[in-house]
Amino acid sequence: MYEQKIKKLMQNLKSNKIEVDDAIKELKFLPFEDLGFAKIDHHRSLRKGFPEVIFCQNKTTGQVADIVKKLALNNADVLATRATEEMFIEVKKYIKNAQYNKISKTIIINKKNKQIKKGKILILSAGTSDINVAEEAAVVAEAMGNNVERLYDVGVAGLHRLLKNKEKLSDANVLIIVAGMDGVLPSVVSGLIGKPIIAVPTSVGYGASFKGIAPLLTMLNSCSPGVVVVNIDNGFGAGYFASLINK
Repeated sequence: MYEQKIKKLMQNLKSNKIEVDDAIKELKFLPFEDLGFAKIDHHRSLRKGFPEVIFCQNKTTGQVADIVKKLALNNADVLATRATEEMFIEVKKYIKNAQYNKISKTIIINKKNKQIKKGKILILSAGTSDINVAEEAAVVAEAMGNNVERLYDVGVAGLHRLLKNKEKLSDANVLIIVAGMDGVLPSVVSGLIGKPIIAVPTSVGYGASFKGIAPLLTMLNSCSPGVVVVNIDNGFGAGYFASLINK
């Protein structure tokens, strides 16, 4: 069925029965590829501007490798999040240019160099313990062609570390701020600058942080305008949305 629709579209294009823009619109919503255990959306890049991203958690190593191989056949870029090193080793057997970020636990495949956008995304972490989530956001934003700068361990426990970097805060188009514990850093930064901020609560903290619920509620209750919040430990969502803003 999938191949027949493609063939008919091509015939209509050649005979001028359909315009190129209309053909692209139809391609965006053509059927997915069914692997049995997964249904791969090969046309997400047409609809969203970036291919489907593989969330590896709770998938087997074999499943991840099979999905990556299929996506790599149709896309210049492939990104997998929450991937183990074992998964990367298996993927590397088939795709030699695959890269692994141990901190963010991401697998990245780039077949071509993207033009870096003029705007900059600045990613802050309140503490060193938040860096794995911050790196996930950074890797996603970079994979989508953004100019990314990192500023780690600048939490409110030592506010002078943050204030020393006011110029970097002002230069960014959009900021991603990752924090656990009390989760107050996004509100502080938002009070200093007039740029959009994406706040990411992390599950880092002692018992009363309730595995990220405490910083999540703090960020949702920010009194400083211009702060939006993604889910706990959702570096991927923050990096993706920051890229949309930076465009």
